[in-house]
Amino acid sequence: MARKPDLRLRDIGVACAITERTVQSTVTDLEQAGYLSRERDGCRTRYKLHLDHALRHPAEARLSVRELLELLAEH
Repeated sequence: MARKPDLRLRDIGVACAITERTVQSTVTDLEQAGYLSRERDGCRTRYKLHLDHALRHPAEARLSVRELLELLAEH
């Protein structure tokens, strides 16, 4: 979603080897927690990550979503 905000949930499921339903549930959880938002763009849905949102686990609360993605991109 960070790279392709208009990626279909079905495609994310295939890439992650999980069901589309699991992706939908996860996206809903992330949206409710404030990590992303969705907006309709014609027939597609675009996702916007809230990169400055802090991680919620106390051990990682000093990190933002942006910093987590940067760490993951390094590996």
